[in-house]
Amino acid sequence: MVSQDNPRSRPPQKARGRPRDWQDKTAQNTIKSLDRAMEVFEYLSDSQGKALTALADETRQSPATVYRILVTLEGRGLVEFDAEDQTWHIGPRAFVIGARFLRRTSLVDRARPILRRLMEETGETANLGIEQEGAVLFLSQVETHASIRAFFPPGTLSPMHSSGIGKALLAQMDEGRLDRLLGSVRAEAFTANTITDPAALKEDLKAVRDRGYSIDNEERNTGMRCIAAPVFDLNGEAIAGISVSGPTSRISEDEIARLSRPVIEAAQVLTQAIGGVVTLPPT
Repeated sequence: MVSQDNPRSRPPQKARGRPRDWQDKTAQNTIKSLDRAMEVFEYLSDSQGKALTALADETRQSPATVYRILVTLEGRGLVEFDAEDQTWHIGPRAFVIGARFLRRTSLVDRARPILRRLMEETGETANLGIEQEGAVLFLSQVETHASIRAFFPPGTLSPMHSSGIGKALLAQMDEGRLDRLLGSVRAEAFTANTITDPAALKEDLKAVRDRGYSIDNEERNTGMRCIAAPVFDLNGEAIAGISVSGPTSRISEDEIARLSRPVIEAAQVLTQAIGGVVTLPPT
C-alpha cells in the first residue's frame, strides 16, 4: 500500500493562474515597491525626457527611491539614460513588450463583448468591419432580437461610399489615399440617397470628421440606416469601424444623435482594448 504522505498518491492539482484570494486587493496582496516602480515607469512613459529631480518631485517620491527604480528598470532595458541631457527616457524593451501584447490581441475577439453590449444598449444590430481592397469587409456581428433587422454575416463585402463603416474609415484617410481609392472604383447608386459625386462625398466625409460618426442614410438599402465610428490603432490610424444598423422606423432622424453616443463610446473602448490611440469626438 502506498502511504498517503507520498506525493505520487495524490491526484494532480489543476494549474491555477491566480490564488483563491485573487480578488483581495488589500495592502497585504500589493508589493508596494513594485507599485511605486510602476508609477514612475508609467509617469515617464507619458512625460519623456525627465531629469531625476523632476521625476522625484512630480511623483512625490524621494530622489534616492526614484534613482533605484530607474537603475533597476534600466537593467531590464525598460528605461534608458541620456548622459548628455541628464534625462531619462522609455527604453526599447518597453516597445518589445508592448508589441507582444499587440500580437496577442485579436480585433474580433476583443470586439465581441463590446458589440454585444452595444446591441443591448441600442437595441439594434452591432457590426465590426475593416477596409479590404477598397470595400468594407464585415468581420463580426451581434444581431438584435427585433424581428426586422439588418444582416451582414462575416465575410460580406460592401462598397465604402454607401456604408456607415466605409464612410467612417474614408473620413480618416489622407487626401492622397482618399483620391486614389475613390478614383479606382465606380461609385454605384443603390438608392436615391446614395452619394456618387466625389465632391459631394468629400463634403459628407468632412461632416463625418467634424461630428465623430458617419451615417448611412438609406444609401445602401431603402428603409435602413446605419451609424458608425472609427477604431484606431497605436499610430492613431483608423483600422476598423463599429456600427449599429436597423430600419428607419426605429433609427429615425430624431434618434441619430442619441444613438451615435454609444457607437462612439464602443469604438473608443475597442480602440483602448487593442492598445490604440483614442480620438475624442467634438463636444
